[in-house]
Amino acid sequence: MASQVRAVSGKVVAVTGAARGIGRATAAALAAQGARVAIGDLDLELARSAAAELGDGCVALELDVTDPASFTAFLDAVERELGPIDVLVNNAGILHLGPFLEEADDATARQIDVNVGGVINGMKTALPRLRERPEGHLVNVASSAGKVSPAGIATYAATKHAVVGLTEAVRSEHRDSSVEFSIVMPGVVRTEMIQGYLETRGVTSIGPEEVAEAIVAAVRSPRLDVYVPRTLRPLLALMEVLPRRGSDLLVRLLRVDQVTWEADRSARAGYEARAAASGSGAGRSNEARPERR
Repeated sequence: MASQVRAVSGKVVAVTGAARGIGRATAAALAAQGARVAIGDLDLELARSAAAELGDGCVALELDVTDPASFTAFLDAVERELGPIDVLVNNAGILHLGPFLEEADDATARQIDVNVGGVINGMKTALPRLRERPEGHLVNVASSAGKVSPAGIATYAATKHAVVGLTEAVRSEHRDSSVEFSIVMPGVVRTEMIQGYLETRGVTSIGPEEVAEAIVAAVRSPRLDVYVPRTLRPLLALMEVLPRRGSDLLVRLLRVDQVTWEADRSARAGYEARAAASGSGAGRSNEARPERR
């Protein structure tokens, strides 16, 4: 399916986990281009504040991405208030940092529920609607951890690998439609999620605004793989073709393996507490409360 430049102005875009972090920056960037944006988030008060700042054409709606009924209600509300949805940005996600064998079972389950289950719920709910649009677009925010497997965030990496594979497979199933698919794979983004990460010479952090700009560019000129920054693409491609010993050596030379494994976990107390609080009832859903991705 050949891609072409598409207008952003006038598009109805729903963004999950959009009260702050990457989601908030993405909502702002889309609104600046004239899109009508729905900010979906568990923290409705914070979402309303963000929508008020972005101005006319933006609405705030409560969303628990782990609950299919909540996702359906969210998109129904988006279409009542803004019109038929053209783009869904599945952004919500959480991360627990630490050795795999020390990770509590509920922390493992939360990451799977939000990072994988939330994306699945969004895709199943939105795709029938997007197929009815002339320029529907499904954007899943994964991570560079969906292509590599850093020590210290094993479950998170597994969920992002799942998002990459899921998106590729569902895209293949929709080749007969006009729906475009994008997998956004940021590196280390300066949000609350990376608190305590070790800084190394081989890993340069980026701002959420850079990810937002890449998402807007992908909506305008659709492409499947969206690496942020773009320099990640050749590095990850090299790691894929190198023999295992070679890729392991490259990771060690760049000290990529130390970013999460040598992280200061004590600096993440506030974030981890909010993530833990997201694990029961209506509080277990998405980025806005625990993640701040």
